[in-house]
Amino acid sequence: MESQFRCVTPGASPTLAIHPGALGDVLLAIPALRALRAVGGMVVLAAQPRIGALLEALGVVDRHVAFDSLGLDTLFVDDAGRSPRLPPLARVVCWFGARDSGFVRRLTALVPGAVVATPAGDGGPVWKHLLDSVGAGPGEWCSPVPVPDSVRELGAETMAAAGADGPPPWLVVHPGAGSAAKRWPAEAFARAIVTLAAHRRLNVLVHQGPADAEAAAALRRHIGAGAVWLVEPTLPALAGVLARAHVYLGNDSGVSHLAAALGVPALVLFDARHLAWQPWWPGARPRTVTLTDAAPDEVAAVIAELAEMLR
Repeated sequence: MESQFRCVTPGASPTLAIHPGALGDVLLAIPALRALRAVGGMVVLAAQPRIGALLEALGVVDRHVAFDSLGLDTLFVDDAGRSPRLPPLARVVCWFGARDSGFVRRLTALVPGAVVATPAGDGGPVWKHLLDSVGAGPGEWCSPVPVPDSVRELGAETMAAAGADGPPPWLVVHPGAGSAAKRWPAEAFARAIVTLAAHRRLNVLVHQGPADAEAAAALRRHIGAGAVWLVEPTLPALAGVLARAHVYLGNDSGVSHLAAALGVPALVLFDARHLAWQPWWPGARPRTVTLTDAAPDEVAAVIAELAEMLR
C-alpha cells in the first residue's frame, strides 16, 4: 500500500488523535488529549468539524482536521490503489476501528507504533479507559478547562441576544439528550426548576440544541415564560454561556459533558446502566434517576442537591 504518510522523528511533528464520536464522547477524551500534549507537544484532533473547532477554541488541542478528510475507510479493505490521507506526524492515537483486525493491522503497518483503542472500555469510566489507552502517567489531567476571554465574551453576547438580562445567579438547563431514552421527563425538570428558582431566586436559561425540539417543547408547556430560551447557539457560544452559569442541570448528553469540562457545578442525570459515561471532572455530580417517571422523591433529591451546590 503506497501511503502519503511519511515517518518523522518523534517530537518533530504533531500527534494525531482520531475520535469521530459525538460531542460527549469526544469531551470524555480531554484528559487523554492533555496527557498526549504533555508528552508529545502539539496535538491535532481528527473529529467532526464543529467538535474539533470547539476543542481548538478552548485550547485543548492545537489544531483540528475533519475526520472524513482522512479517508480512513480505505483501511477496512485491502486495496493497493487507495490509501488514507494522513498529514506528517509523529504519532497516531486512534479511538476508531479497533474491533476490525484488518483496520488495526493496516493502520499499524502504515504508522508504526500507532495506538488503536476502542472509544469505550469494558464497564469502567470511559474517560479513564481513554486516558489509560495513551499510557498516561500521573498528572493534572482532570482539572477544568480554562475558558478563553474571547469565548466568555461570546457567551455574554449570546445571552444578551437571547434576552438573558437578569442578575445572577443563573441556572442553565438542558432537557434534551441524544435519544429519548436518556431524557428525564419534562414534568420532573419543571418541578425542579420552578421550586429551586422560587426558593433561591435564580434566573433560568434553557438550552435547546438541534435535536432537542421535542424535549424543549414539552418543558416549555410547563414553564413557558419562566425561563430564557437559548435555541441552537454555536458550540463556542454555548461554551461561553455555560461558563457564566452558577449551576447546571441536564441529562446524559454532550452539553452536560461540556458544562462539566468547563468546571461548572453540574448535576447530570443518568440511567444507572450508563454511569460509565459520567464526566471526568470531580466537581460534576452524576445522579441516577428514573427516566420513565417524574418520581417525587427523585425530584426532591435533585432540588436538594442543586441547592447544596449553590451554597
